[in-house]
Formats: sequence, structure tokens, C-alpha cells
Amino acid sequence: MSETDSIPDLTGKIALVTGASRGIGRAMALALARAGAHVLALARTVGGLEELDDEIRKEGGKASLIPADVTDAEAMSQIGAALAARFGKLDIFVANAGILGELAPLTDIAEKVWSQTLDVNVTANWRLIKSLDPLLRASGSGRAVFVSSRVGGQDARAFWGGYAVSKAALDMLAETYAIESKISGVRVAVIVPGAMRTKMRAQAMPGEKPETLPDPSEIAPLLYYAVSSQYDGMAERLNFRDWRAAGRA
Repeated sequence: MSETDSIPDLTGKIALVTGASRGIGRAMALALARAGAHVLALARTVGGLEELDDEIRKEGGKASLIPADVTDAEAMSQIGAALAARFGKLDIFVANAGILGELAPLTDIAEKVWSQTLDVNVTANWRLIKSLDPLLRASGSGRAVFVSSRVGGQDARAFWGGYAVSKAALDMLAETYAIESKISGVRVAVIVPGAMRTKMRAQAMPGEKPETLPDPSEIAPLLYYAVSSQYDGMAERLNFRDWRAAGRA
């Protein structure tokens, strides 16, 4: 199945994507815009956001840029009210922003790095859920998608402790939110991209040949499923590698 064949109609949908200026977040923002959603692209890098906006608009899509740091507690707490005043609802929330932290033995990780890794990968998403939940409920069919990893929720790996712990916590955050929000019609998915051609992957595996890895754009069909009306899971782990092996990407 090609990406073109699997593009749904998301016209009229409002979608917020964090970490949207590059990598997987950028690919997801583009995919949602191509499907007709008005994309709210949040990231720290203004230049990257502007390049994304140019590409979305060149293809006839709609985007609004939110230059912000997900660790800014006040900004994340206020974002829900700001979006409510403008849009009244939020149909899709893609929690993609994340950092690798420090690849080192647990006993060697600097406390500042440990705290930052948990703040970006977990606490920021907790704040966003608190802020955005009324808007997702107002959608009537809200979808929250959390980008996780095999390292943490599924596998333990030496020297990946900070990242793994944060992703394991993120998975539990998603699962708990799924249970608590089921009655409201909000559905939660956890996407596990695996190794992809991103800056974070290059940081973790500097000797790896990027051309051997999937491009982030290839994740689009899996994202489309996660935000569709057909998806009715409770923080189901959607693994890109398994999805592709089954011929669905």
C-alpha cells in the first residue's frame, strides 16, 4: 500500500504535533497536513518550523506555528486555553517531542541530564494532557498518539537507562490516560517507530549508515491508522517494523 492510497480525509480536523520541526515529528505533521488537517506545529526551532510551514502551504495545506519549548511549564499549561479560544476543539494530539539524553551507565548520568530527559519525554506530556484533555473531549472523537520506543517499554539495554526509563514511564502515562478517557470517546495509541533516518538515531549510532534505515515519511500510513475512526484501541503499541512486515506500509 502506498502513502497516497492510504491518505484519509482529515478535512476540518485540528492536529497538534510536538517536536514538529524535524525528523519523525516533521514527517507526521506533513502527513496530517496532506490529509487535510490544520496542523499546529510546535517546536523550539523557529527556522525548522518555517521550513515546514513553507512545504505545507506549497502543497495547499494549512499550518499554524507554535515556537515553544515543551519544558516550559507555564506555556504548556496555558496552551489548552489558547487553542480553545481559537479552535474550540482538538481532534489529534501527537506527542512526539523527545530527547535521547545521555548514553551512559546509570551511575554515570549527570543529574541535570537525567532530570531533563524525564522532563521532556514524560512530564511535558503529562502537562499537555492536563491542558489539552478538554479539547480532545470536545472533539467527540479525539485521538492522542504518543511516540515511544522498544527501549524502555519492551526492552532494557545497557547504557540507555535514562531514555529507557523515560519511555517506559511514557508508555504507562499513555495506558493510564487511555483507561481514564475511554468513556469520553478519546482514543490513545502508542507508535513505536524503531530505527529511522533521524538526527537522534545518528546521535545514538554515529557509525550507522543512514541509507540503510527507513525514512520518517514511511510512518505515515501507521499514523493515519492511529488517528482514524477504525482505531479503537487502549494505548495499543503500534510497531512500525511489524506494520511494514505485514505489508501495511
